[in-house]
Amino acid sequence: MSTPATQPTPSPAAWNELAAHAAKTRDTHLRALFAADPSRAERFTAEAVGLFLDYSKNRIDDQALALLLKLAEQSKLKERIELMFTGAAINITENRAVLHTALRAPKDAVILHDGNNVVPLVHAVLDKMAAFASQIRSRAWKGFTGKPIKNIVNVGIGGSDLGPVMAYEALRSCSDRGLVFRFVSNVDGTDFAEAVHDLDPAETLFIISSKTFTTLETMTNAHTARQWSLAALKDERAVARHFGAVSTNAKEVSAFGIDTANMFEFWDWVGGRYSMDSAIGLSTMIAIGPDHFRELLDGFHAMDVHFRTAPFDANLPVILGMLAVWYTDFFNAETIAVLPYDQYLKRFPAYLQQLTMESNGKSVTLDGGRVDRPTGPVYWGEPGTNGQHSFYQLIHQGTRLIPCDLIGFARSLNPLPKHHDLLMSNVFAQAEALAFGKTPEQVKAEGTPDWLVPHRVFDGNRPTNVILAEKLTPAILGALVALYEHSVFVQGTVWRINSFDQWGVELGKQLAQRIIPELASAEEPALAHDSSTNALIKRYRALKAR
Repeated sequence: MSTPATQPTPSPAAWNELAAHAAKTRDTHLRALFAADPSRAERFTAEAVGLFLDYSKNRIDDQALALLLKLAEQSKLKERIELMFTGAAINITENRAVLHTALRAPKDAVILHDGNNVVPLVHAVLDKMAAFASQIRSRAWKGFTGKPIKNIVNVGIGGSDLGPVMAYEALRSCSDRGLVFRFVSNVDGTDFAEAVHDLDPAETLFIISSKTFTTLETMTNAHTARQWSLAALKDERAVARHFGAVSTNAKEVSAFGIDTANMFEFWDWVGGRYSMDSAIGLSTMIAIGPDHFRELLDGFHAMDVHFRTAPFDANLPVILGMLAVWYTDFFNAETIAVLPYDQYLKRFPAYLQQLTMESNGKSVTLDGGRVDRPTGPVYWGEPGTNGQHSFYQLIHQGTRLIPCDLIGFARSLNPLPKHHDLLMSNVFAQAEALAFGKTPEQVKAEGTPDWLVPHRVFDGNRPTNVILAEKLTPAILGALVALYEHSVFVQGTVWRINSFDQWGVELGKQLAQRIIPELASAEEPALAHDSSTNALIKRYRALKAR
């Protein structure tokens, strides 16, 4: 197996310097940092491709930032960036290139994989997607009975579901409101049943997204969709008018009954969690149209160019990624909250969960050794202001340090009187409250009884990043997703792990394949699991038999 010519190298000196500096400054409060540096709010900011990042409310000073960027340099981040963008097989456990950046490259770009320029292949698929999407959107595509398609159901799981559903919700303001979009991922039959319960099979198109067309959960739902359609349409030929596929397995697609002219491919150098801008985004393109989809790709590409070319001290993904390393490894922070103050981004934290934790939830280094420091913080969140009435209590006054990314927009896509100023006032107020808190003296000055004072004190010194943009457009969504994609890569490079495989999802799936016949068998099976699993299987069979 080939490996990249340049591997990230650990830098004990940089780690030791950071550890020493963290120990020395750990108890320095953000109040003191701001008091000592009136220009801090201007200096600790960065801006690119429509996104403004204020990271001044982080527990860093100039030396900490310099040491973090030094660690990035000594980890050979620049070299690793070039290896990724130029098609080296940096996914060494699968011997694959990592070229999701090619999915949003302009037509005249040249990106080589095994000596071949992949950009024309990408744009050929995009053009094919655009033609298909335009037929659906214009109502020219008719179902088997002659009715136009009005309902689109995306069937996938993981990256083939989380990306499309997040993008649809985020860009719903520019979607075709005459079309209904549903997303099925869970093998729990309830997910499928609820998705189609009010749909007419004669007006429904299913998009089956599975690279191999063998993914167990996806194909289980796909065959259920096929049966549901044919129960109403009564003719096998109907499948070709009511199903499309995002796959590379033409044989299985054809055997299913799908016309391979309506099969849209992507490649093994595109990881599932990095695929929302590939053919996996077909449902997104149908929803928002080819022009808006290309704007989405343009936003991705603009952030790609920024990440590849900007100096580290002005590089948004580098700064965001290194701050995550700072808190994870030097402050024992175990989670990072992402808090979008825009209802359209309600699925963005869920999307980031796969992107971040499937990528960096690793305990083995690139050379096969065990990691010697924490990796992969837990990413989580909900839209503001809902979260403020839910879990912000823990962030403000709990015992855990939880760095937060607050995302907001200057202009609402639904400008109702007073709403948006109220919404955004909470972004700024929460960042201020988390940073500076409220001292016992301030609480007492409000007339609070002494016994109640401790309960109303806010320690503050809780770090935040604030990410601002003018408004949520397709291009801004693309830039925002790419910002986090590259931030993940920065973290993985410093930790010397492979951010692009996911072996951790395999074992449970393999064991499930073994257990399925034991649950379904008419005869009592001979069980050879541990005593707990054997007992659970027996109890399930007994309850099922009732």
